[in-house]
Amino acid sequence: MKHKLAPLLFVLLCVSPSFAQRKDFELPSMHAARGTKGALASGSDYAEEAGMRTFFHGGNAVDAGVAAMFAAAVSEFSHFGMGGEAPILIRTKAGKVYAIAGVGPMPKLASAKFFMEHRPRPGEILTLDPGGLKGIIPVAGILPALVPSMVESGLVALREFGTKSFSEEIEPAIELADGMAIDEMRSGSIARSRRFFDLWPDSKKTFLPDGRVPLPGEIFRQPNLARTLRGMAAAEKKALAAGASRAAAIDAVADFFYRGEIAHRIDAFSQANGGLLRYEDMAAFKLQPEEPISSDYHGYKVYKPGFWTQGPAMLQALNILEGYDLKSMGFNSVEYIHTVTEALKLAYADRDTYYGDPKFNNIPADTLLSKAYAAERRKQIGRTASMDFLPGTINGKIGKHPTEMDIARTKIDDALMASDTTCIDAIDKDGIVFSATPSGSWLPSVIAGDTGIPLTERAQQFILVPGSPNELAGGKRPRVTLSPTIITEGGKPFLALSTPGGDNQEQSLIQLFFNVIDFGDNAQAAVEAPRFQTRHLVSSFDNHAWNRGDLLLDERIPPNIGAELAARGHKVGTRSRWASGAAPVMIRVTPDGVIEAGADPYGYRVANAY
Repeated sequence: MKHKLAPLLFVLLCVSPSFAQRKDFELPSMHAARGTKGALASGSDYAEEAGMRTFFHGGNAVDAGVAAMFAAAVSEFSHFGMGGEAPILIRTKAGKVYAIAGVGPMPKLASAKFFMEHRPRPGEILTLDPGGLKGIIPVAGILPALVPSMVESGLVALREFGTKSFSEEIEPAIELADGMAIDEMRSGSIARSRRFFDLWPDSKKTFLPDGRVPLPGEIFRQPNLARTLRGMAAAEKKALAAGASRAAAIDAVADFFYRGEIAHRIDAFSQANGGLLRYEDMAAFKLQPEEPISSDYHGYKVYKPGFWTQGPAMLQALNILEGYDLKSMGFNSVEYIHTVTEALKLAYADRDTYYGDPKFNNIPADTLLSKAYAAERRKQIGRTASMDFLPGTINGKIGKHPTEMDIARTKIDDALMASDTTCIDAIDKDGIVFSATPSGSWLPSVIAGDTGIPLTERAQQFILVPGSPNELAGGKRPRVTLSPTIITEGGKPFLALSTPGGDNQEQSLIQLFFNVIDFGDNAQAAVEAPRFQTRHLVSSFDNHAWNRGDLLLDERIPPNIGAELAARGHKVGTRSRWASGAAPVMIRVTPDGVIEAGADPYGYRVANAY
């Protein structure tokens, strides 16, 4: 038997570059999903089923992605809900890439002064210094709520780039709201949030039916949310019956949500419960597709959303790393991990210093994304780990990094720590690509009365530092971590990828990209491969902590690698593959036109193709 297996093993070693270069790395837990018509990768079985159902009924990649996103907003409420955010990138059949800025603004009533003087209330931080603490944006409750944006983002994507009606798209979500078998992840998240729900009766009624935590396998119902979704579908049908076009009927759904009944009910709830969100904030919110940003890397074009996200940090890191031969260093070698980590630290220092809402700031985008700037930054990478936060020089000046400023910091109760995000990517046979990072309204969330809609906690991504591009202000968007990605090769679709992970998103995605182009991985092997993460940055969440020199390695990275990195000055720690800080998905188009999808099994992600 051993003699029969030997030739097969020899063939595997010869045809699989990634296997050959990773002698100590186990095979992937599953094969990549492959097809010729389309593929979808997402955060859960429920979202996946909704998207694939849409594919099977003739929808394109945008239709599938939007259907999956609305289904995720209902079923993945531990990480994402209808009141949350959804930055989206879309590549059309003609090859044009667009971004949809699915992040709502802070209510007009909000100000930095208000939050500087605000004494945190129960359920906003939970762990308080004696006498209260000023200067912290609440991480939960009603005050960090932005204008809900994922609904508008999804509707704009559907109207401009999809083919289906909203009523068709929302069917799976309505079915899930009527009743779904709850899983371990959602049940556990409710259990951990139980104390918070005592403060918010509508949340308690939704998440603790009969006064107890729903157990895995039990049917979980959201009747108020189901009614809201049916009202949205009815608005479209009414418009169509009156002779409206498909686009105008989808706009009628947006009007019902943002300028009609739902907006008025959210306004009433907010006013009655000390919130800042008002009808006028909702009514003014409209999105249009916009230009993404991009950079070229060794023949690949990498697209990201703009400086209202952290997405440009990945492009900056790529520009810096373009000057190295990463492949020759070897997968997860000491030199490879050190070099990529140091480049990421420089990019994140710029993120923390220079990024913010472009509508409120003059972002030096051309400089930050230029190859010449990257070449100067590359000179700052040495053989040992830097313990400094080093923003770059812009127009002869170095910006002030937040660590040099007076930021109030306090411990955040574990039950209220940011619970992250989901991911949805789709590619179809016509080269249409959809990549989204939906998030916000995670548990513990405030349900806005009888609408069934959980409000987002995203305002915590602002900082209360005067003069910072990301300083909180009314009508302004926080600089978010949410960052979908589309990559083309020779103008043709190559990769769509996204991940949860907060500050870890760009770090994980850049490693997945290198896994494919430098180390020969397919989509599934790329997302399963061991990753590393630096926390040498200002956290975008909670109390905005930082950890100088901190470097976390996957448990599968050999101990001698960690020891050599520590000798170079990195503060090395290890963690389980089940707690990697990210859970990515990826779709790849092979040279033969096969559409190949992979999903991180250690984050319970899902991928399918047909």
